[in-house]
Amino acid sequence: MSISRRSFTVGLAALGLAACSTGNRAGSFAPRSDAGLAPDLQPQPNAGYDAWVSAFKSRAAAQGISDSTLRRGFAGAGYLPGVVKRDRNQTEFSRSLEDYLAIAASDERVTKGRAAFARHQGVLRQIEARYGVPAEVVTAVWGLESFYGERRGNVPVVSATSTLAYDGRRGAFFEKQLIAALRILERGDVSAAGLTGSWAGAMGHTQFIPTSYQSFAVDFTGDGKRDIWSDDPSDSLASTAAYLAKSGWKSGQKWGAEMGTAAASSATPVQILQPDAGGPRFAIFNNFKAIKRYNNSDNYAIGVGHLSDRIAGGGPIQASFGPDKYGLTIDDRKALQERLTARGFDTDGTDGVIGPNSRKAITAYQQSQGLPATGDPSRELLARLG
Repeated sequence: MSISRRSFTVGLAALGLAACSTGNRAGSFAPRSDAGLAPDLQPQPNAGYDAWVSAFKSRAAAQGISDSTLRRGFAGAGYLPGVVKRDRNQTEFSRSLEDYLAIAASDERVTKGRAAFARHQGVLRQIEARYGVPAEVVTAVWGLESFYGERRGNVPVVSATSTLAYDGRRGAFFEKQLIAALRILERGDVSAAGLTGSWAGAMGHTQFIPTSYQSFAVDFTGDGKRDIWSDDPSDSLASTAAYLAKSGWKSGQKWGAEMGTAAASSATPVQILQPDAGGPRFAIFNNFKAIKRYNNSDNYAIGVGHLSDRIAGGGPIQASFGPDKYGLTIDDRKALQERLTARGFDTDGTDGVIGPNSRKAITAYQQSQGLPATGDPSRELLARLG
């Protein structure tokens, strides 16, 4: 979401672009189970963590957190070594817009988005009427953050945030998230067993961290709870619209549009963006800034905007991105992935994005052929694979 909501990489697991997003949860919770969690995301003994929690409880009590809430919140909680590992292994990298959109607005994500929109159109239109944010935009955020609720996460938030507060790079930040999570329990919006999310503490269908939940979550269904964890996404979707509305979204205006389209001339742009040299250019309007408050990334904001247009029935980007630094077009890269996989070097998909799985497959093929194991794609490699 916004830089204040999360300056860390959240919401990208749903995209398959990074570690977290994290990404994430389910509704109607039975008692919490760690089943399905990786072993390093289950509590491990740690004396230093236990001492930190003991001291933290005193600080939390001084901020008004009750003993009852602390007992419920920390019942079964513990140190999660996998959370620290994932936090420290996040790689700072720059991905091209073409690669980003290949995943963020993939055919699968568009198809699922249109289906999700159709299923929930009634409540989405009600949300649009109340907050002024187009239903398609809210659906697109949902799609990027949790793949329309399929990837909400099941890591206990108290364990995750307390682990990162104790043994992370941003201790003060995550202590604030832990306090906010405990306030969520105290208010009764969710049970201790149901307070789950990503390894970094992002929660629900649209991946709110606890402090943003406190500031922006709404009870749209009127049941007395701001329930972003339920299988019913209504409160999550409304909370996202409320977030965007409070971030400056102007009703009746677009986020932006590809240059050369009719939509691009519908208003005076505040900026012209061309994220990839030689690639498409976009007319950017003021609502683009509101999306960036959710996640401070041009690629993310274009991804939300373009996916929303596709969900509404629009077509793909019209302009070509051209060849990449290896001289390959996206169709070339897809062909390379298909040929590697056919040879037994599985790239785990043929989206045209040369990520870690594709590089691993390239390296393995190069080694099998006695070639320098660079892991880099090339026209020569494509031709060799025939």
